[in-house]
Amino acid sequence: MNILVVEDEERLAVLVKQGLEENGYAATLAFDGLIGKHLALKNDYDLIIMDIVLPYINGIDLCKEVRAVKPDIPILMLTALGTTNDKVEAFDAGADDYLVKPFDFRELQVRIRALTKRNGFTVNRHNYILKYADLELNDQTKIVKRSGTEIILTPKEFKLLEYMMQNNERVLSRAEIADKVWNTHFDTGTNFIDVYINYLRKKIDKNFDQKLIHTKSGMGFILRSGEL
Repeated sequence: MNILVVEDEERLAVLVKQGLEENGYAATLAFDGLIGKHLALKNDYDLIIMDIVLPYINGIDLCKEVRAVKPDIPILMLTALGTTNDKVEAFDAGADDYLVKPFDFRELQVRIRALTKRNGFTVNRHNYILKYADLELNDQTKIVKRSGTEIILTPKEFKLLEYMMQNNERVLSRAEIADKVWNTHFDTGTNFIDVYINYLRKKIDKNFDQKLIHTKSGMGFILRSGEL
């Protein structure tokens, strides 16, 4: 199951993402309302968790805009604003549920399960499909397809692609990839991450006009449809 988390407090956003992934969900982060809107409207998510106080587009307006285009997607407000008026405004904007910070992650889990069951989704801890553009990754079968064509990856290539898909349209530094995919600290004297990115690029992009894996000079790598 794919969940979009729109939260401008980076530390909290990362903690929520980690908690979700530990419980079998795929999570994508957006640190402001504008990026959240772009991701929500462009990609298919099973649930959106959003704050109300966000840069550029606040959560109320974001909820309305998403709801106008995708009326069936579950939306959960996760915010420090806890008055009755705040909740009424959120529900009137189209939110399905409302959880006030600080919160217990177990309660967030329960609310996610309730929302997804209500909307006909089921969650299997080790069975979900990630999709981005024409790329599809099945975590249970370990099958990757692009435009319906199966692509054979090594276990480490698969894990690298999975992490990039979970964090699509976000620049990933070599240090982050080393930590999250290899569980090691990045040694600036080696280029093993660049080597694996090149392996992946040859398999994912070589035979397709639209390139998905891009290098952001001096910063890292990003999975994104279209040029930077």
